[in-house]
Amino acid sequence: MGKNYKMKKNKEMKKNLGFQTRCVRIKPSKGEGAHTFPIYQTAGFVFENAEEGARRFTSRFAGVDSGYIYTRFGNPTVRVFEEKIAELEGGEDAIAFPSGMGAITVTTLSLAKKADHVISTDVVYGGTHKLFDSILPEYGIEFSLVDSSDIDVIKKSVKDNTKVIFIETPTNPTMKVSDIKAIAEIAKNNNIMLVVDNTFLTPYFQMPLKLGADIVIHSATKYIAGHNNATGGVAIGSKSFTEKAFTLRKNMGIILSPFDAWIMTIGVKTLPLRMEKHNENAMKIATFLEKHKKIEKVLYPGLASHPQYETSKKQSTGSGGMLAFEIKGGIEAGKKLIDNVELCVLEGNLGDVCTLIQHPASMTHAVIPKEERLKIGITDGMVRLSVGIEDVADIINDLEQALKKV
Repeated sequence: MGKNYKMKKNKEMKKNLGFQTRCVRIKPSKGEGAHTFPIYQTAGFVFENAEEGARRFTSRFAGVDSGYIYTRFGNPTVRVFEEKIAELEGGEDAIAFPSGMGAITVTTLSLAKKADHVISTDVVYGGTHKLFDSILPEYGIEFSLVDSSDIDVIKKSVKDNTKVIFIETPTNPTMKVSDIKAIAEIAKNNNIMLVVDNTFLTPYFQMPLKLGADIVIHSATKYIAGHNNATGGVAIGSKSFTEKAFTLRKNMGIILSPFDAWIMTIGVKTLPLRMEKHNENAMKIATFLEKHKKIEKVLYPGLASHPQYETSKKQSTGSGGMLAFEIKGGIEAGKKLIDNVELCVLEGNLGDVCTLIQHPASMTHAVIPKEERLKIGITDGMVRLSVGIEDVADIINDLEQALKKV
């Protein structure tokens, strides 16, 4: 009785732990007792006997719930990462992939089939746009890319065959915010699954599942890993969803590597500390840019001038480290700025501890035709800034000196 009581007490205690504590506390390795969970860098796993091998292969969730078989099916290091992200997002389970696009692809294919309809935010990452606009439609899935910040537009876009609503909020790179709770109500009333890309804010600032979403997706390459040193993706939701996605992942061969899973699990430990600094720096930089005479417009949900400022405050506890701004003088002015920064790094990635700057029209969103790009607000003069955790005065000074050369 004493042992059972202790176990129950510990479970109750775990529920009440703070977010930072839960990030730091990763379950220790069984066996040798290593404090840092080891990297199981192996292709296959040994069976004790034929009976055990048969049991592992025939289980419902083969490669995870009955023991491991082959790393393409599942791996203990990957599983530790999945369980930790599921815990932080408040989901039943999670399933990891080698990239955010892997997570988006498998999730979409798990929920929609030929002749089904998907509603998506019109401003999404360039790779997501390509997948939804031209790749998956070739396989018979219909997509409507709409302004998901407008609830009436979402309502009008629902069809009898709509199976999924996919929203990215805030959007990449225009920082548009969609009302997750309101869209979740529309989805529920129409028996539609709501998927939210939570890459920009992470579960530290925004928890879509608590707002009514069914599935949350991350490009874990970004803030989850946090140091620009690994690629990965993860989807969080119900166990019934992850089991279906597991079958696709296993047979399509889209599995996160043990090493990258280990790197990301380590990254999670400092997620709250990093996100707080990203957020603090971004707010100061957005304020600086908004007052600068050479800047036309700043897009950051933490600014009162942002069109969805109230929605952002309602559903998120922070605005994150991403912002975009329009520089006067268009594309040539934008290029001059980017070519003259010294501290900010010109790179297409985001979510790093270092400040990264890039030009969406010619880089991350170049796959979108210009006419369509302009229609959704990705102008030629837009610059995207992934604000790092450096001393904010140094970032501002760098932008200031570059702006003087524009």
